[in-house]
Amino acid sequence: MKRVGIIGGGQLAWMMGSATRTLGVELLIQTPGTNDPAVSVAKDIIFAPIDDANATAKLAQKCDVITFENEFVNIDALSKLAEQGVCFRPRLEALSPLLDKYHQRCYLRDLGLPVPKFVDIPEEERERRGEGEGGRSAALVSNAQLSFPVVLKARRHGYDGQGTFIIKEQSDLDRKLDSDSKNISGFLLEEYVPFERELAIIAARSTNGEIMTYPVVETQQEEQVCRRVIAPADIPEQVALEIEDIARILLNSLQTVGVFGIELFLRADGKVLVNELAPRTHNSGHFSLDACKTSQFEQHLRAVCGLPLGNTAMVCPSAVMINLLGYENAQSDYLDKRQQIEQIPQSHVHWYGKNESRPGRKLGHVTVLLDSQNRDRTMAIARNIESIWYSK
Repeated sequence: MKRVGIIGGGQLAWMMGSATRTLGVELLIQTPGTNDPAVSVAKDIIFAPIDDANATAKLAQKCDVITFENEFVNIDALSKLAEQGVCFRPRLEALSPLLDKYHQRCYLRDLGLPVPKFVDIPEEERERRGEGEGGRSAALVSNAQLSFPVVLKARRHGYDGQGTFIIKEQSDLDRKLDSDSKNISGFLLEEYVPFERELAIIAARSTNGEIMTYPVVETQQEEQVCRRVIAPADIPEQVALEIEDIARILLNSLQTVGVFGIELFLRADGKVLVNELAPRTHNSGHFSLDACKTSQFEQHLRAVCGLPLGNTAMVCPSAVMINLLGYENAQSDYLDKRQQIEQIPQSHVHWYGKNESRPGRKLGHVTVLLDSQNRDRTMAIARNIESIWYSK
């Protein structure tokens, strides 16, 4: 019996629970909240913040390998545990260049992978703004050959649209830097990409270097939060092959083990740009729970446990995944709405057990398996589910 420790106890860790019996794996988690989703599937729990390295040391004593549900960890503190022989997968050296989005951009660029134009906002610029002295943001925009609109991103701890801002003009940029310079530790400025579609790919690498990729999907965002995922994406074969190559180059360069999510832009001219990557299971791969022979969650456990990777083929011609997002501040399990959605043929509802709703919070998701690739029908199904879910 392999004992896998997971730093984090949210829905990503919870969804790994479905594969534990098949693989003969026990999950142990480090998480702060007694009501966190993965508490219900864990064999043992250490209740502590996810960046508490002392708690991780206790977790390490109980398990064979430690993996991550999210990237909000203290690499320096964990490195001391790695030096003592604690096995982290992915390895900390693979996480290190990715946790800061500016460093991530530099790493991708230096690998020769296509990325949007970008520039760091130096610390001295932020300090000047924190002191109310204005700054040289106009020169930064000009020197980086950027033009408005631009995208301003927090370098750390941004997810689900948090810490990402579309800036339309210079005065908006100045105001944002002035107001947030003391609250956010660092910013990245990059070009706004007028994409035709947003795409993503889930890829896994095993301990022996085997790489398996899932079908490239189309992700649809609203207010910078993923609302829908269509699998597979309706894109030319050469674009899909290019994206698969990007995934292989990246995972091999990092010498990582486990599942990664890679988000990309497809421009109207057919050019692909890497947007961001997550060194973990990812929302864009949730469809795999029902639509693929091996889910991304089972695949991740297979990889970190040193098992052969599973078949990533889809079991149906197409599928659509819709996130069930909070739209109000309330205490509710929304059972009536979930039951209505379950009446839709070939629908699979996954509820994360979060009974406290707030706007934008991911409360669950639903995947509908489809017998053909028909975009109009797919979008009609998604709109029907959303009309049920967001009705008041």
